[in-house]
Amino acid sequence: MIIEIPRGSFIKRGSAGQLDFISPLPCPFNYGSVPDLLGLEGDLLDALVLGPRLAQGTRVRVKAWGAVTLTDRGMQDDKLVCSVQPPSASTRDFILRFFHRYAKCKGLLNFFRRQPGRNACEGWCEAGVALRRARPKPGTWKGAPVDF
Repeated sequence: MIIEIPRGSFIKRGSAGQLDFISPLPCPFNYGSVPDLLGLEGDLLDALVLGPRLAQGTRVRVKAWGAVTLTDRGMQDDKLVCSVQPPSASTRDFILRFFHRYAKCKGLLNFFRRQPGRNACEGWCEAGVALRRARPKPGTWKGAPVDF
């Protein structure tokens, strides 16, 4: 995966590097995407890496232990949860609490942006489920089909 948002960053960027928004709270994870796979909404498959801060643009190869499914404007999107060691039950709970709050905040942001649709954290799934729902990125891919 490629790190787009280092742990502790307030700036949320999209997979193409464009500014999405500036958060009032720092991102608690290294956040990025898998460069060869597309998620359910047609953008690069999202992934987060637990552990110490990694610089923007860092490429890492690390095991996915699970995934969180988020609905943003009615579009489902999996986020792989990756780390060297399997996340503990308390870490998994923290991740789910974060994404439940994130979905509420994103819903508010979408309201002000006049972007309709449901926003919610759908919960945890196995990494294999998220990877089976992803598809290879075609060579003709030019970016997400919708603005984020």
